Amino acid sequence: MAVASKISPLDLHRAALLRCRRCSLAAGVRPVASRARNPRAMLIGQAPGKVESEGGVPFSGRAGRTLFRWLERGGLDEETARELIYISAITRCFPGPHPSGRGDRVPTREEQSRCGDWLESELRIIRPAVIIPVGRLAIERFLPKLPLDKLIGTKHVVDYGAGDAVAIPLPHPSGASSWVHQPGNAALVEKAIQMIGSELARLRP
Repeated sequence: MAVASKISPLDLHRAALLRCRRCSLAAGVRPVASRARNPRAMLIGQAPGKVESEGGVPFSGRAGRTLFRWLERGGLDEETARELIYISAITRCFPGPHPSGRGDRVPTREEQSRCGDWLESELRIIRPAVIIPVGRLAIERFLPKLPLDKLIGTKHVVDYGAGDAVAIPLPHPSGASSWVHQPGNAALVEKAIQMIGSELARLRP
């Protein structure tokens, strides 16, 4: 008799996350989850965008293309990155467009609170060696509230509640953010990319 394969805690978590309907969002908006099966690191953003919501794949839109170009400069192609890194977020559903029409709406504190235990569970299950917080909301979950130019290009050992990890922050790669284009900031991003590449190289089989 064939022995049924055991379902991993991460697979059980992912199935529960995809069923979540805690927030009152637009019709058809559903949670987005990473498909990494045996990740060693986590990348944590703010929230999925419209493209991600429609396709169910995190960082698959315009910002994702920028993000994976950055990681490729650190020596990690997109396919490998998606296998090695579990892509998470502070909130898991597309919050809708920003009222200004530029970019997406920032999730409310209530939405962040309702969604918070999904991230906490992932940290406990995965126990990542490396955490890459992307954008202000994610950075402030792990690091002090400082200007981005004091944080990007640095790495820190952080206690995330279930262990320690090296945290290397990145600015949000969205076209709605102008921070990357301000004088001196591109060099800080490049420094962070190289740090991430070095740390992830140690985790690859």
